Amino acid sequence: MASPCGKTTRIGVSRPEIKGTDGVSLMAYVAKPNVSGRVPGVMVIHENRGQTEHIRDVVRRAATAGFVAVNIDLTARQGGGEKLGDAVTGAIGNLPLQQKLADHTAALTYLKANTSGAVGAVGFCFGGGEVWNLLAAGADLKAAVPYYGPQPSNYQDIGSKAKGATLAVYAEQDTRITSTGPQMEEQLKKAGVPNQLLVFPGVNHAFHNDTGARYAPEAAQRAWVATIDWFRKYLA
Repeated sequence: MASPCGKTTRIGVSRPEIKGTDGVSLMAYVAKPNVSGRVPGVMVIHENRGQTEHIRDVVRRAATAGFVAVNIDLTARQGGGEKLGDAVTGAIGNLPLQQKLADHTAALTYLKANTSGAVGAVGFCFGGGEVWNLLAAGADLKAAVPYYGPQPSNYQDIGSKAKGATLAVYAEQDTRITSTGPQMEEQLKKAGVPNQLLVFPGVNHAFHNDTGARYAPEAAQRAWVATIDWFRKYLA
């Protein structure tokens, strides 16, 4: 695994300047495998805490699996999640949808220019909802993996606009969000994209976060293996 800065024999990490449409730096964190040739890209979308060390670790994991991975902090205009501390959740809750989509597009544009051109997205909690937002907006994603993502109010747009093969990850005990799974599956089927719902038994919301109280190691490992397999299949 890479350190937060520098290189290992397997991956390299950097902080390229990715800017929003207003010129603001989005605090990008990128990891890429040290291989020749271009490989696919993966957007990693953070939870409602902004860009934490856990999220940077997920970026590095994706790079170790063979993808160029990037995370941007959607609260960069407010100083970023780590600076905001406990105020970050309120800041995230006040972000306009169009601003978020524009920032995601900046990250997507960066990946398209620095990869094979095939890009996927994975997001967790709030970030899972953002993956759904991207699908509903018709973003040019080849694959998408939302983890326990809240259902957007315009989720029915997924049925006519989604482009990416979607693996939706849910937790059995996260009943409010997991109960929306069948509706999301219906829209994915309408869109005609490959899709699968995985509901992990006996675990709750945020089970993948190994720094949180609800971390479930076995389910987290299985979910991540399924995620990488999905990306390898649909970003080839």
